[in-house]
Formats: sequence, C-alpha cells, structure tokens
Amino acid sequence: MGLQAIVLTLVAFVGGGFIALQAPINAQAASHLGNPIAAATLSFCVGTIALIMFCGLFARSTNLGALTTMPAYMIFAGGLLGAAFVTMTITLAPKIGIAAVMALAIAGQLFTALLLDRLALFDLLERDLSIGRITGALLVVIGALMVRLL
Repeated sequence: MGLQAIVLTLVAFVGGGFIALQAPINAQAASHLGNPIAAATLSFCVGTIALIMFCGLFARSTNLGALTTMPAYMIFAGGLLGAAFVTMTITLAPKIGIAAVMALAIAGQLFTALLLDRLALFDLLERDLSIGRITGALLVVIGALMVRLL
C-alpha cells in the first residue's frame, strides 16, 4: 500500500471517529436545549457556516448555476437524510449507547451500500453480491448486535 493509500485510509478512519464524537456531543446539546431536533438544527447551522467558509476558501470554481438543472432529489435528499441521521443519533445515543448506535448504523450503511452497488444506482459501477461480500456484511451485523446486546 502506497503512502497516498495509507493517508486516505487514516483520513477515513479519523472521519469515522468524528461521527462517533458528534452524536454524544449533540445529545448533550439536546439535553440542554430540551429537544433533539433543536440540537440537530444547531449542529446543521454551525456545519452550514463552516461549509460556506470552506467553499469560499477551497471551492471557488463551483458552478451554482447547475442547481437549476439538477433533479430535486439531488438538491434535497442529502440534507434530509443527514438531518434524519443526526436526529436519530442524538435521540438514540443516550438510550442505547454510542457504540451500539454506531455499530448498528455501520451495519445499515453496509447493507444499503451493497444494494446500491448491486443495482448500480446513482451512477455507481455495478458490483456483484458475492458470497464473500454477503458474509462480510453478515459478520458486521453479528458484531453490531453483539455490541448492542452483550
């Protein structure tokens, strides 16, 4: 594995840690604000401000005119799915623990990803459902259930 591959792997690993940190921090905000949706809104507002700053610094060639020709699902789905995910983690983390939330979320992500790959949705390359891929996904589910129940 080359240096670039190692760096990209570490960035993905650290990004996963950010997601695990985000949920309990947002759950604490929900406790202070009295509502998980208010905490998710706060999280998205702060994130939006950060992304606007990042766009100004790093994405100057963005074609905002493309918004007029993009399908509605491309414009809205990412934000709506993100809002649902953040609200779910805020709500569940204090109830079942962050490790269980993350393990079950990863299992759900993996099964959804296998389906998206198999059906080649959203311009993805089609990938077969091999015995190895299915077995690996089932092992993740077993691990997630062990984290949740044991």
